[in-house]
Formats: sequence, structure tokens, C-alpha cells
Amino acid sequence: MTGTHSIKCRTGCGACCIAPSISSPIPGMPNGKPAVVACVQLTDDFRCAIFGKPERPRCCSGLSPSIDMCGASQAQALEWLSSLEEVTKP
Repeated sequence: MTGTHSIKCRTGCGACCIAPSISSPIPGMPNGKPAVVACVQLTDDFRCAIFGKPERPRCCSGLSPSIDMCGASQAQALEWLSSLEEVTKP
């Protein structure tokens, strides 16, 4: 099998709340957010303040941690997500 298995979210990472752009409205960011900008909902301990809440954008709630996406560190996760962001630009 490949490295796409789901894993638990790594404490202190938050890469998925930083690297990708989000075009959907987010509470506090009505126009979404650009890539490599931390979401305003990212807490000081790198957790999502609206996790599990209905106001969380669908694109965020559909994202699950995986070995491929998260790697072994925040740096690897940021690199992978940033490269994905680059290849999926319109």
C-alpha cells in the first residue's frame, strides 16, 4: 500500500491551515485566505478553533491527515502542501 493511509493530526503542526489557499469564506476571513498565510482560526497551539463546527469550510472538513500529506514533521507537511498548491493553481 502507499503512504496515503489516514493518521492522527500531529500536535503543533497546523500546516494544512497555513500552506493551502482557501477560496471559501472563513469566519474572520470572508474572502478566504491566500496560500502560506495562517488562517485566523489557527490557535496559538496550532489547532483549528472551528474544528467540528458548522462554520468550518467544507474544503477544510474534507481534509484528513495522511502520511503523504503530513510527512514526519511540520516542515515536510508545509513542503508537500505548498507543492500541491503550486501544481493546482488555476
